[in-house]
Amino acid sequence: MTSILDKEKANLLDWRKRFQIIQGIVRGLLYLHHDSRLKIIHMDLKASNVLLDSNLNPKISDFGLAKIFGGDEDEAKTRRVVGTYGYMSPEYAMDGLFSVKSDVFSFGILVLEIISGRKNTSFYKESSLNLIGHVWDFWKQDKALTIADSSLGESFDAREVLLCIHVGILCVQELASDRPTMIDVAFMLSKHNTILPSPNQPAFIFRQMNYGRDLPSASASGGIGSVDDDTITIPHAR
Repeated sequence: MTSILDKEKANLLDWRKRFQIIQGIVRGLLYLHHDSRLKIIHMDLKASNVLLDSNLNPKISDFGLAKIFGGDEDEAKTRRVVGTYGYMSPEYAMDGLFSVKSDVFSFGILVLEIISGRKNTSFYKESSLNLIGHVWDFWKQDKALTIADSSLGESFDAREVLLCIHVGILCVQELASDRPTMIDVAFMLSKHNTILPSPNQPAFIFRQMNYGRDLPSASASGGIGSVDDDTITIPHAR
């Protein structure tokens, strides 16, 4: 098993295979959110937790932070936020609120990473805040295809890539209520002639946390939380 962003596998992942991986992740999240007996929120969906088997089929792994909802429960709140820098939704990172839309946000990040071949946090020292900001800048200029991984060359379906970019941006919108559900996402990705809604501005939370400094350095200092590799813990006040 290897990660979906494994550089050694990048050349094997043409656009057709990347699109199949995106669709495979959608099916996995559909099962967790809607088809399993209990509603399961993964809470740590990221590139290293989506593994590819020998046939390059995606498998969602590591349910150590997963939350289970029963009955009609749709949203919950915690005072202890645990997740991975670059993938946490703003409402979870800031207020401890989580729902299926938390996973939708992380899925949107993954889609943009699969298309671009770059991690969301790889822009930390560049002009863009992160991959979301990078994509959003090109989206507003009608140059979204510019973000496509250069290893794809010209061998991709431009309409399909644009569709996935559009869906990815819809998934990382700042307000959870604006984001689609995974049922919506599955429908949008299966109907290439569907008119999608225009996205509102996505969340740029990674340098806008209300802590007065960037989250990684603040957490590493022990002042507000702790860091284990790229996983962070942010205890919230009672």
